[in-house]
Formats: sequence, C-alpha cells, structure tokens
Amino acid sequence: MRLSFLCLSVVNALALTTAAAESMPAVPTDWIDPDTGHRVIRLSVESGSSTLYFHDNAYSPAGDRLIFNSPAGVVLLDIAKLGSAPRQPQVVIPSGRGPYVARRTPEIYFVRGGAPGADRGGPPPSAQATRDGNAPATAPATDGKRGSRGGWGGGEVFAYNIETQATRKVPHASRTLINCDETLTLAAITAEDPSGQTPQPALRDPLPQLARMFPGKQLAELTPEQKYAVNKEEGLARRALNPPSMAFTFTQLKTGEAKTVGYQYGSLNHMQFSPTDPSLLLYCHEGTWHELDRIWTIRTDGTEKNLRHKRSMDMEIAGHEFWSHDGKTIWFDLQTPRSQVFWIAGVNLATGEEIRYPVDRNAWSVHYNVSRDNRLFMGDGGDPTQVAFAPDGQWINLFRPQADGSLVREKLVNMTKHNYVTGRGGIEPNGSITPDNKWVVFSGNFSGARHVYAVEIAKSK
Repeated sequence: MRLSFLCLSVVNALALTTAAAESMPAVPTDWIDPDTGHRVIRLSVESGSSTLYFHDNAYSPAGDRLIFNSPAGVVLLDIAKLGSAPRQPQVVIPSGRGPYVARRTPEIYFVRGGAPGADRGGPPPSAQATRDGNAPATAPATDGKRGSRGGWGGGEVFAYNIETQATRKVPHASRTLINCDETLTLAAITAEDPSGQTPQPALRDPLPQLARMFPGKQLAELTPEQKYAVNKEEGLARRALNPPSMAFTFTQLKTGEAKTVGYQYGSLNHMQFSPTDPSLLLYCHEGTWHELDRIWTIRTDGTEKNLRHKRSMDMEIAGHEFWSHDGKTIWFDLQTPRSQVFWIAGVNLATGEEIRYPVDRNAWSVHYNVSRDNRLFMGDGGDPTQVAFAPDGQWINLFRPQADGSLVREKLVNMTKHNYVTGRGGIEPNGSITPDNKWVVFSGNFSGARHVYAVEIAKSK
C-alpha cells in the first residue's frame, strides 16, 4: 500500500510539474511594445544569454556582426538583415567566455579554461560587487563575475577570426583587455612605487553615509530603496577614502615584455583602452563616487596621467565612463549633486571642454551608450532602488541631442517587469546602439529568463 501511495505521489508530482511548465508563457520572439509602439525582437535562443558589459565592444569593425554570451558559448549574429529575415544566431565559440571584438580586425578575443564562470560578458546577477572592486587587485574573475580591474582572466586567451573561422592562441595574454592595435594587454596590480616618489596621502576617517546622503534623517525614516543605497555606499566609502597603492603592468603580446608604471593610491578599475589610440588608457578610481574624483587617463608608458573630470561641489558624482567610437570624447553619468540633478556629460580630450545634456529623473539610466556617429544616445533606465530613486524610470530610452543643448527622449521598451537589482537576483540591461543606428540591443529578464533583445529605433507603423 505504501509503495502504491508513493508511486501515485510521484505520478501526481510529475503531472503537476508538466502542467505548470505547459502553463508558463513562452518567451516571445517578436512583438510591438504596447506602451511605446516600437518593435522588439528576441535575439537569443538559449535562456541565460546576455549582452556584453556596456562599454565592451560587441560589434565587428564593419558594423555588420554582433556577439553576445550564452551558456553554450559566444554567439555571433549577422545584424545587417535584422528584422527582415529570420534570426540566425550561431554559437561560433563553444565554451568561450569573456568575448571582446577587436577594433581593427575581424577577431573575437575570448577566454577558455580556468576558473568556472570567469566570463567577460554582460555581468550576471552577482557581478556588481566584483566589478566595483570588492576583490583582490590581482584576482582573476571567478564564480561568474567580471574581473574586478577590467577584462577577464582565469584561463587561456584565444582569438577567433570571424571571416576565416580560424582560432589562434594569444601568447602572453592573461585576459581579453587588449588595446586597439592588438599589441598590448594590461593588469592592475597592488604595488608600491619602488622609487619612493608616490607618497601615501593622509588617512581620512569615513563619514557615515546616512548623514552624507540623507542629512538630518534617521535610518528608520528612509524608504527601503534608500536604506539599500546607504548600506551599499557604506562598504565602498572606506576604499574610496583610504585606497591601496596600485599600478599598471602593460605586457607586449609579441614578446611578453612587461613594464609596470603609473603608481598611485587608488582602487584602479573600469579599465578601457582607447578605441583609436593604442597608447591611451581610460580608467577610474573606484569607490563611493561622491567621495572621490573618479575619471582618469594614462599613457601606456606611464606618462600623462590626467584627471578628466574634477568634481565642483559636495556630493557631486561622475562615473560609468565610456569612450566615443572615434576616441575623441569620454562620456559619463554626471549628477550635481547626487540624486538631484542629472546629466549625460562628456569631455573632449583635445580641448578639455565639457558638454552636458540635462536628463530628467525618470530618464536617468544605470548605463548610457552612444552611437558610432555620436548622433544618438541610449539609456537602460533604472528602478526605484537606483541612485535617481525614479518613480517611473524602468524604460529602455533613446536620446537625440538638439542644437540648443537639450535632449529629446523617446521611450523604446517598457521594463517595469525587469529586475535591475544585481544584489537581489537582477541584471543590468547593458545596452548598445547598432552601428547602423537602427536598433538598440540589451539584456532583459522581464519574461523570467535572461535573454538578449533588440528594439527597433523607428516606430512600428
């Protein structure tokens, strides 16, 4: 009798599971967003797929191919006929991780082997803390997290040629952070200046972030979203005020010759080689953004270490910096002060002149990106837990700069069902504009599973 009861229970459980699976809505592949009128296409086939991190290059030099991550490996997609022909994504690099498309040649750099999950693509839910630097300076990426100092490590680096389908090993590389003429790689290391010419700054006592962010308020008076923000900044403040001594090690890919330069006290992170100048590196001093000057560049020989934006008021923040495609401008999220006044800002490297486009609170985005011709910006929005505390901010946005210095915003995709909070199982959309200015590509989990999508910039007729 007991055995019959157990068998019946198993059968019933299987029937319930099957019924539940059949009742779950299928992830759509092509639809018109009813709130915006824009067409949305799912590009990925496999659940768990994701775009690359927002400033990592996902497009071929010709602009006709796109790569993204999937559990099976690196996916290549022809975007020239996107929307007019059936999607045909191909896993071209099985088990490949951390992909990055070369700027001048049709090659995809990637990692294979090493620590499981040490991939470079759009950060999975657990990636935020690691990308913000909560890991040893020399540690490779682990447990599905992006390397804390830029690029991805944890295995051997290879290059896959899109045109010939040939794969070659990249000697002397430990990560996919490689400059635009493909001669150098780099790592940020914890090290003190052996010459003694980089003195340690005076130690500073971290101030309670509750008082910094919400003067005059008690923790109990804050919303849950505000409490979450305070707790997050508390951990970053100590690193911002009393950072370690670090430096850059640049390695020649042909010879393996390595040179360590750029000694400084700062938590070096968010490293990005210029898309056009092989000897120029963009990086940041990581930590609580309103406690430090974040955006810097340096030459690969250690010269010309320049602060690219200096804060002008208390609680001002500038961050999530990224290059324009022509390498002439560094764009970034600017708030003057934090959580109050919002801008998409840029600094011209040749002149030092800044440009600021005002952004409404509900249009603020976790990350922005710019088209190759600098005519369009996109933003991936944010939920009420983010720094803008926007009540209606969950949208994929398009911004068109105007002659008078303003932006015209257009909502492309309703993201109210998307989970943005990386510390609570969510993901960042990490969007980009296709080189032909016809689509915005992004990650989304609004259907439950994580997938890669594209929304058409032209409104559906």
